[in-house]
Amino acid sequence: MAGSWRAAALAVAMVCFVASSCVLGFPEEDLVGRLPGQPAVGFRQFAGYVDVDVKAGRSLFYYFAEAQDNAAGRPLTLWLNGGPGCSSVGGGAFTELGPFYPRGDGRGLRLNKKSWNKVSNLLFVESPAGVGWSYSNTSSDYNTGDARTANDMYKFLLGWYKKFPEYRSSSLLLSGESYAGHYIPQLTDVLLTHNEKSKGFKFNIKGVAIGNPLLKLDRDVPATYEYFWSHGMISDEIFLAINKGCDFEDYTFGSPHNESKSCNDAIAEANAVVGQYVNNYDVILDVCYPSIVMQELRLRKYVTKISLGVDVCMSYERYFYFNLPEVQHALHANRTHLPYGWGMCSDVLNYTDKDGNINILPLLQRIVEHNIPVWIFSGDQDSVVPLLGSRTLVRELAHDMGLPVTVPYSTWFRKGQVGGWTTEYGNLLTFATVRGASHMVPFAQPDRALGLFRSFVLGQRLPNTTYPPIGD
Repeated sequence: MAGSWRAAALAVAMVCFVASSCVLGFPEEDLVGRLPGQPAVGFRQFAGYVDVDVKAGRSLFYYFAEAQDNAAGRPLTLWLNGGPGCSSVGGGAFTELGPFYPRGDGRGLRLNKKSWNKVSNLLFVESPAGVGWSYSNTSSDYNTGDARTANDMYKFLLGWYKKFPEYRSSSLLLSGESYAGHYIPQLTDVLLTHNEKSKGFKFNIKGVAIGNPLLKLDRDVPATYEYFWSHGMISDEIFLAINKGCDFEDYTFGSPHNESKSCNDAIAEANAVVGQYVNNYDVILDVCYPSIVMQELRLRKYVTKISLGVDVCMSYERYFYFNLPEVQHALHANRTHLPYGWGMCSDVLNYTDKDGNINILPLLQRIVEHNIPVWIFSGDQDSVVPLLGSRTLVRELAHDMGLPVTVPYSTWFRKGQVGGWTTEYGNLLTFATVRGASHMVPFAQPDRALGLFRSFVLGQRLPNTTYPPIGD
């Protein structure tokens, strides 16, 4: 199949050369023929590196899946996972919205029938350096924060467009989840600054969509304990003690360094009551037991454990798969033979805590003021960055900007069922919940997530009737 792609590309290139009427290019060295255990597909995949600082030896790894049809006419969607320091390739690409999921034996892949490459080209980047297979030859680069992460992603995109010049004019959609609530708005801000200064190439930014995003720490953190209480996971007494003892304006990302003893005690009690057998990222799912799963994978057993239609052991199957040498070879990954295995979240990265306290709302305001649609969506089973905080922050941002309500808070539908609830401000700022979804919305509710993303791509409001859109 890879050979036929190469032949087709060469034929098109010859036509372009003779006609002198088009620009086409792709890095053949990054073309992924077929991954181990991968089902046959009709779209191309690429993976490899883009250098962002040659002197320091800093380079970011990417995985790119073209749209399933009409790739040239589809937008380009960049997806970033959060952490900070977690892999967008392992998360978004192979667990959530990409074309494949790991198979239950950890040695192959299965199709994701609800992949977002049904409606868009998909680009996933392991960012910053130190995450996954992205690396630096300068060890001090692993001490980093939001500003360098955004600037490196800006350099990455410029370098990636050199590899794929045919996508330079494509609509660019910027998306992600969790700490990408920092990554995506800050990157968009850098790209907008580039556009303002550039007399040549400009990024064709057409939309921003972020799921369960960290936007403002002093509102997102108390929302967790409000969520625990509202879902019966902690008592009235503990919730009242947190409300009385905690001033979350002094909260530092990662740990409550400046909180009172009474606050810290109440939070510790809340966390103990919730316990370790609940997945805080999806409070209705069962948990997977790592030691048992890894033993079964080594014994070549299928380990898929289903809870509410979701494989709760998928992350361990993915870890096993990505650490197979033949998989890394097929992805053109780990070219420097890193002294550690691939992991979902980085053990070598030292990401500054203080950047977690940055208020992202002014950046969202700047983006909206550039007439770029911003969608914030929240899985309603997430207690880590719950909808309770995000919904309030979007409303406050709309109020501060003087944006009127253009869609009152109401249900949206997917295939005759309630997909969630949504509201819109000023035709550019949308908040939506996804019913039954987790912190990783496409993982827990792949069909509803695809429906939401399709509306975002098409620039349409979420359906407010039970009738499915034409062609859905």
